[in-house]
Amino acid sequence: MNMRFKSRIALLNVAVAAVITLLVFIVVYGVVYITAFKHLDKEIRQENEDMIDNINWKEDTLMLLRMGEFVQDEHSAAEVNPIFLQVVDVNRRLVFRSPSLLKDHLRFADSIRVPVFFNIELNGKLIRQGQFPIINYKGKLLGQLDIGISQVESTLILKNLRITLFIAFPFMLIVFFFATSWAASRGIKPMNQLIHVAGTINEKNISTRIPLPPNQDEIHELATTMNEMLQRIEESLIREKQITADVSHELRTPITGIRGTLEVLIRKTREPAHYEEKIRTVIHEVDNLNHTINQLLKLSRMDAGMLPVNKTRVSLNLLLTGIREKWGLALKEKDLSLQDDIPLNVSVIADQGLLEIILENIIGNAIKYGFRGQPVVCSWNPEERSLSISDHGPGIPDEQIPFLFNRFYRADTSRNSNIQGIGLGLSIVKTLADLLGIAVTVSSVVNSGTTFYLTFSN
Repeated sequence: MNMRFKSRIALLNVAVAAVITLLVFIVVYGVVYITAFKHLDKEIRQENEDMIDNINWKEDTLMLLRMGEFVQDEHSAAEVNPIFLQVVDVNRRLVFRSPSLLKDHLRFADSIRVPVFFNIELNGKLIRQGQFPIINYKGKLLGQLDIGISQVESTLILKNLRITLFIAFPFMLIVFFFATSWAASRGIKPMNQLIHVAGTINEKNISTRIPLPPNQDEIHELATTMNEMLQRIEESLIREKQITADVSHELRTPITGIRGTLEVLIRKTREPAHYEEKIRTVIHEVDNLNHTINQLLKLSRMDAGMLPVNKTRVSLNLLLTGIREKWGLALKEKDLSLQDDIPLNVSVIADQGLLEIILENIIGNAIKYGFRGQPVVCSWNPEERSLSISDHGPGIPDEQIPFLFNRFYRADTSRNSNIQGIGLGLSIVKTLADLLGIAVTVSSVVNSGTTFYLTFSN
């Protein structure tokens, strides 16, 4: 339903108010209704007390003492709503009937022994009737005294009350709807201002923030949350621009190198050895380019949830042996060695391919950043089931360690400006480690080296 927010609030409040008001009206009407009949019943009981002294009996026969004179004296004045009296014996024979009944009679009951009250209709008028048993001193029922009082006044009061409630109910709802709409308009005014300000924010003025309302309420909380969201979006846009610049640079550098090398080669004929040297340079640049693209593709597949996991038992020793062979040329160029003291029987439950990617990225970083001539050491802690990979390099300041696993983050870029990479490797490590249930931690000492710990749960 296309309805404004303030109208929905007003409509909901009116619905709640309607239910509450209706319940209140029902209670009020019920109280008045019960009170009116209690008043009539009280009058009937009073009349019964006045009349019972004029009724006597002899053995099983009812005897009326001055009943006619009493009724005439008691009700001699002209009454708009007269009282109706009658006495009936156990055989339902009419013993006495007041003049107000004329030729009619009140309702007869069957052998009542306790007073009862009910409503009847007499000559088109509603009557409240009370029936009282007449019992002798032996406890024998001799008859009944019937007393009737007109309900005209009570009925009129209840009718007027119903009319008043029926008229007041919709009128109150209408007034309440407009009052609630006005209050809702006032209440959501800060929200309208928030919408207006938020509508003016775009990528050109993303640093703009929504002014916070003075009251510490839900709207204040919403504005704070939106400002925090804008902050994240701004940081994301800045990071995206930086990512675009970094990726462009990382892709452009090898492409430019390849193009330059090829242009040099075609300028004139050269010796075969010179061609071989330049071709190796081109292959190296192509490898760098392929490595960057593969990292981006891995991140894309992980983000899309398209990376299958097939856990098996993996030998760490065999896995590191394969990685040592793969990185042999890079280790030789920097005069490094990959040392490990992992027993042959050490194995873990993991996806071999994904675990190999994790180890390659960590060991690759150790080779890139390690000082020339220093070893990269892999050790196994059987008690904690933890694999440590340590290098002897420049280390990482403590304040930068929490950001190491962020995408495109490179610690201390001033020292790493000559080292290729766009800061994706450790992000891939963290994502895959979480996928495999491996805890990754880092410790580092500036100018002494860095150690990564992989703790396996099984």
